[in-house]
Amino acid sequence: MLPSRFTVPSFLALLALSFCFLQGGLLAQDTSSGSSAMPAPPHAKQIHLKHVLVIGQTKGFEHDSISPAMAAIYNMGKESGLWDTMLRTDTELLTKKDLGNNAKNLSYFDVLIFASTTGELEMSESQKQDMMSFIKEDGKGFVGIHAAMDTNYKWPEYGEMIGGWFDQHPWMTFNAPILNEAPDFPAVRHFPKAFVKYDEIYQPKAWSRDKVNVLLSLDPAKLNYSNNDRIHRTDHDFAVAWSKMYGKGRVFYSTLGHTEEAWEDPDIRKMYFEAIKWTLGMTEGSTASHPRLPGTGDSR
Repeated sequence: MLPSRFTVPSFLALLALSFCFLQGGLLAQDTSSGSSAMPAPPHAKQIHLKHVLVIGQTKGFEHDSISPAMAAIYNMGKESGLWDTMLRTDTELLTKKDLGNNAKNLSYFDVLIFASTTGELEMSESQKQDMMSFIKEDGKGFVGIHAAMDTNYKWPEYGEMIGGWFDQHPWMTFNAPILNEAPDFPAVRHFPKAFVKYDEIYQPKAWSRDKVNVLLSLDPAKLNYSNNDRIHRTDHDFAVAWSKMYGKGRVFYSTLGHTEEAWEDPDIRKMYFEAIKWTLGMTEGSTASHPRLPGTGDSR
């Protein structure tokens, strides 16, 4: 029989409350014993993602391969976990000014990539100064893909930075016989000494071998020079990829990547992946110029 001061409902409420306290104590005991038995979770390694800006603006010829190139760079960063990528077809972010509205400027990025840009890009004089300062003074990286050399002819410092300008593609898109001149450089280490790629190889003007480190070049002994008025280099020195310094910044350029199919080629993707890593300072490779390979002089 219940004491007179207890009613049935109040007794049941007290019983339920006691059960909750008992259950809570047991749960706390289990948790405590479990935490002492289980090892602490490992501390995750914090990796600072680098930031890559890809510009694909065209004011001249528009390459179908721009989108595949941009997608490849985006996926390389995501799959490797080494960088995040911002893709733009305008030049608004090529400035160090505060743009507001959560817009990033050059100060945010570590590498700038021109993906087959063409013509005179929409850039003010202050933007041009900021971009060169980004590379030359800040020591940030620049990667030029294919038509990046068909860009900014009216901007002398751009040509000096990248190494030259487009001056025709003498053989259009063809099975290009290529020599690996720098097998120790990260971006071309995976290529054999000699190989063939179906691509469009640019002929550079205002370009000199002694101002860059030629990584890949056309094999002059395997080129057809007959009845080709697009050949302007009398030395027949056609570089396919090079590295160089511009002030404190690392610069990489390659003419490979003209076709959409090129961006499905593991060799081409690896070249640009390693080139981006190199411009980010993640790997080391020479920028010192060197003479042509023995036996690859003028072969008319």
